[in-house]
Amino acid sequence: MIFKVIEGGRGQAADTRPEEGCGASRDDVRREAARRLDESGCHISRVREFATGTPMPAALRYLSLQIDFVAEALSRLDPIPLDFRSDAYWPAFS
Repeated sequence: MIFKVIEGGRGQAADTRPEEGCGASRDDVRREAARRLDESGCHISRVREFATGTPMPAALRYLSLQIDFVAEALSRLDPIPLDFRSDAYWPAFS
């Protein structure tokens, strides 16, 4: 049996996090989205839905979809805006 070294893969994975002070990473945007979902009560409502069968309110479900969409859109920008945490980018729960 002959083994061959495969170039690339895990050994040469590029660091997707920018250098210190160079901007935001995709992980930063996902953390901000998770924070906003936590503060809105979406996670608690989703867990309650799975545990009790009580449907998640439509407004929270819609807000969750909007936050996920914004996080995905911001993550695809190059470069990610430094002010990505600004409320101007994110939906408001009313």
